[in-house]
Amino acid sequence: MAEIETQATKGETFRALHRGPKILLLPNAWDVASARVFEEAGISAIATTSAGGAFTLGYPDGEKISREETLVVVARIAAAVRVPVTADVEAGYGDRPEDAARTARGVIEAGAVGMNLEDGTDDPDHPLIDLALQLEKIAAVRETAAAMGVPIVLNARTDVYLSEVGPAGQRYAESVKRLKAFRDAGADSLFAPGLRDVETIGRLVRELNHPLNILAGPGSPSIPELQKLGVARVSLGSGPIRATLGLARRIAEELKSTGTYRGLEGAIPHAELNRLMS
Repeated sequence: MAEIETQATKGETFRALHRGPKILLLPNAWDVASARVFEEAGISAIATTSAGGAFTLGYPDGEKISREETLVVVARIAAAVRVPVTADVEAGYGDRPEDAARTARGVIEAGAVGMNLEDGTDDPDHPLIDLALQLEKIAAVRETAAAMGVPIVLNARTDVYLSEVGPAGQRYAESVKRLKAFRDAGADSLFAPGLRDVETIGRLVRELNHPLNILAGPGSPSIPELQKLGVARVSLGSGPIRATLGLARRIAEELKSTGTYRGLEGAIPHAELNRLMS
């Protein structure tokens, strides 16, 4: 009971970060080491990356990794950090509301207090989950969290822009329709990855009147710009692990081509990493 109460308190803390004076920054972690580095840097909550967790274990992205393997990664991260953890669990690992409920239960049991739930599919003919079904999934997550006594923060995502669904001129209206429905079904935060246009982001913030998550990377508005627009939280998705693997590739190429070690400059000292892991 004490553990649930502590987790519930952490969940309320995480929810409050979505409405604080400063934008919530989430440079997504893929393992304990990256999570501890982010926490030590002063990041106030840790988000996982489903793609990063999958890549680390040798899977491609897109629910090719199992629910159980994903939750093991989440549990290890949650046990290693003091700040709230939110789990990227893709579309909930299943096509039924019961699957979303099972995933939410697993997220809470893993020690996390937030979760992403996306509406994209791998079917080019039907790239988005039926809206009515997605609302049932959101309701199932809410009911599960209430039953377990942990106020999980649900970040409901639509992939309209990310997957370029439908004619470009209709994407904004479709995104608003879905995100408003997610909001009204009980989502705590709304996520529109693939959106980088300042004017459109600002318009979406105003129209939704609810915490909005933007996926950022090269070419995105800066954090001060996004905060000025009223964005509540910014995540980096698989960007950090891909950037890290890019460095690993450059290290290997330098070793082969010139036999030098400049790519290793700036590495965190061994003793410091040992301290972070202890």
